[in-house]
Amino acid sequence: MARTSALEAAFAHHVWATITLIDACEALSSEQRQYEVPGTRGPIVETLAHLVDSDTWDLAIIEDRDLAAVQDAGPDLGMIRGVMSKNGAGWSSFLSRAPDADEMITEIDPTDGFRRVASIGMRLAGTLDHGSDHRSQISTALTTLGITPPKLDVMTFGLEIGRVEETPGTS
Repeated sequence: MARTSALEAAFAHHVWATITLIDACEALSSEQRQYEVPGTRGPIVETLAHLVDSDTWDLAIIEDRDLAAVQDAGPDLGMIRGVMSKNGAGWSSFLSRAPDADEMITEIDPTDGFRRVASIGMRLAGTLDHGSDHRSQISTALTTLGITPPKLDVMTFGLEIGRVEETPGTS
């Protein structure tokens, strides 16, 4: 088994959990995809698109790409899934270079000039936090619809990739 950093493992879970949730939403009707729970970001499909678009934006900032060229995934779940898969490869490539968590990088929004300077470590933590928050909101919406959401927790991911082993207890 290849050696990975703790951060690479965290982002592998982030990408897996997001794609797993996208795949679960493929079975929803168009009406269900538009379902919205008060107190969450918005309809399921819009929240998925927002999560993935933000992930794309975060990766572009960290890679110092032209933010004006960043494209939105749109409301199609196949497109959203494809973009997240591409992001997964991008995160893996970036993190394999062992970035300096204290390196400061600048974000300038090309639409309004908003500027933020933050460390790579803060940016990475923000990406993981943002993804977890919105996956939870979508899972809440699914539950409210009477649909059991997929298990997205880290231990389920670990079992799936062979990095966690479980043995039933005796009682």
